[in-house]
Amino acid sequence: MNTSTEPESPRPEPIRFDTKIAVLLRADLETWQRLNVTSFLVSGLGTQLPEVIGEPYEDADGVPYLPMFRQPVMVFEATKETLATAHTRALARALPRAVFTADLFATGNDRDNRAAVRAMPTADLDLVGLAVHGPRNAVDKVVKGARMHP
Repeated sequence: MNTSTEPESPRPEPIRFDTKIAVLLRADLETWQRLNVTSFLVSGLGTQLPEVIGEPYEDADGVPYLPMFRQPVMVFEATKETLATAHTRALARALPRAVFTADLFATGNDRDNRAAVRAMPTADLDLVGLAVHGPRNAVDKVVKGARMHP
């Protein structure tokens, strides 16, 4: 019971986003690979979709920090086949996407990464990760069959 004379402040409404950011990882990756792939994939989204980036941060002492995504990133895992299907769905829906192929574990720089992806036809990409952004229902359809990352 509130015994103060001030009215209780209403609980703020939860923030709901019309869009979703999802990362889909191949289930057979080692932990270090999952972290590496996730970080590379989401970096691509932020560079091309400025609307997913929030405002800069600042602590109580006025120290500034870089802005981050304004919404959560949902991370899923799936089989190689489900990942390939998700990629096809993302392409069919023309959703902004980033890919990470198995070949990229053997390269050491951006130039070689891009060359490794460019060398393969779309259907032959050995995908280990996919990031997508778009309307929530469209992204949900893309990742259908995957499960939340444990």
